[in-house]
Amino acid sequence: MNFNFRYRFQETIPPEEPAYWFIFRNGKILTLTEGTATKPLLIRTRELPQLNIEKALHIGELDRIDCYALFDETEKGIEIPHSEWVSLRLGYGKFSEEMFQIYGRAAELLVWASQNRFCGRCGAPLALKADERCFQCPACRFISYPRISPAIIVAIEKEGKLLLARGARFQSEIYSVLAGFVEPGETLEECIRREVREEVGIEIKNIRYFKSQPWPFPDSLMIAFTAEYAGGELTIDPTEIVDAGWYSPEDFPPIPGKFAIARALIDHFLEKRNAPARP
Repeated sequence: MNFNFRYRFQETIPPEEPAYWFIFRNGKILTLTEGTATKPLLIRTRELPQLNIEKALHIGELDRIDCYALFDETEKGIEIPHSEWVSLRLGYGKFSEEMFQIYGRAAELLVWASQNRFCGRCGAPLALKADERCFQCPACRFISYPRISPAIIVAIEKEGKLLLARGARFQSEIYSVLAGFVEPGETLEECIRREVREEVGIEIKNIRYFKSQPWPFPDSLMIAFTAEYAGGELTIDPTEIVDAGWYSPEDFPPIPGKFAIARALIDHFLEKRNAPARP
């Protein structure tokens, strides 16, 4: 299902016109079912009487129809015919990468709004600015824009093998490529070298940009690179990494699902070696 999404801002919530509603609860989004796929709710405001519509945020325009995002704060969660709650993080197979980005935008903006109720400078209640995407303090005029946290992620190769590691915070046995957040005053390349050195103790070379992906958990922008091994022995930081090693395509451990940019890096490595694709 293809959509034409436009990033646009407005304050007014139309009471009668149908709009796309992106409703979230406990990391899940309420979507309409359409065969094996899903689509966003296209309903009128009056069809959501249980929800506090005043807290809704306008997030853009989808196929020339206004889009709004809102947290479901009801006791048991609202129910709409032919709909289901789908995990945003585990939604691959249910919605496309294009829709994941739109859902992610909605989720990020809701988290930003929930964390910016009061001015960080003087403590006064904040209000949405009428002409741009930000909150402004009516008392001291301080402005708070949506937060974006840049993070690097890198696939490192050595003699036909890929470096894969299991993070200490992973709740499963999944192995992935290395990633980390950019520090203030740091370039992306400096961040890559520092994170790799800190987490597994090696040096790298030939850093090349791959692609980027918004990652709304809660507000990251993942910037992906490839690199090559330059020297050193694998020495893991146990506070960050449980295990790490060099893996050939034939002996890969469990890897991330299709939606993650980490998986795109791993698939790119496999394609270069004409190795079979992984499910």
